[in-house]
Amino acid sequence: MSPIEERFGAVSSEYDAQRRMFIPCYDDFYGVCVSAASVDTDRPAILDAGAGTGLLSAFLMERYPEGTYTLIDLSADMLDQARERFGDNSRVGYITGDYSTYAFSGTYDMIVSALSIHHLEDEAKRAFFTKCHSILKPGGLFINADQVCGETPYIESLNKSVWLRAVEDSGLTRRQIEAGHERMSYDREAGLSEQITWLREAGFGDVSCLYKYYLFAVFFGRKG
Repeated sequence: MSPIEERFGAVSSEYDAQRRMFIPCYDDFYGVCVSAASVDTDRPAILDAGAGTGLLSAFLMERYPEGTYTLIDLSADMLDQARERFGDNSRVGYITGDYSTYAFSGTYDMIVSALSIHHLEDEAKRAFFTKCHSILKPGGLFINADQVCGETPYIESLNKSVWLRAVEDSGLTRRQIEAGHERMSYDREAGLSEQITWLREAGFGDVSCLYKYYLFAVFFGRKG
C-alpha cells in the first residue's frame, strides 16, 4: 500500500463529513461541477477519477439518475465507502487502481474528478489530460474540481492563510486538522494558467476555469 493510499484510507469513514469543513466553498465548488455537466444524453457514461467515497458521483446522480458511473480510486477503503453509499445500484462500477496508468477499455460522455489530480506530478497531470481526451466521446466533457497553487508566492500565502482561518473556525478537532495537514504533504498543486494550457495542448477545444475561490478551482474542457 502506498503512503497516499494509507493516509486516505485511514480517514475514509469520516471523509465526507470532514470535506465540507475543509472546503469553505463546498456548495459552489460541487454545484458548479453539476451545473456544467450538460451532455446530449440522459444516460451518460461517467468516469469519476479519484472517486474516493463517490461524493461527486452522488451529486451528478441527482441530475443523471439513469447514467452509468465508473469509480476508480487507489484506496480500496474509500471505494468501500462508495459501495456503502450506492448499495446495490447496478449502474455503478468500481475499479481499485491508479487512473493515471490504468488502461481504460471504454469511452465516456464525461470524465470528472474532485480533489485528486493535484496529487499527480505535473508531467503525470499532462499525460492524464491527454488520456482523458482520448477516451471521451465527441462532445464529451472533462470537469476537474481541484486545488491550484497561487500565481505568486504572495498569492500562494494568501490562499493558504484564508483557507487555514476557515478550517480553524470549522469545528474540526485539532487531530483532524493535523491529519489534514499531513495529507497535504502529498499535494503537488499546479497553477491555474498552466493547467488551462495543458488542457488545450491535450486537444480540448473549449477550455475554461468556471469557478475559483482562493486555492479551489473548477476546470472545464470539451472535446470537439
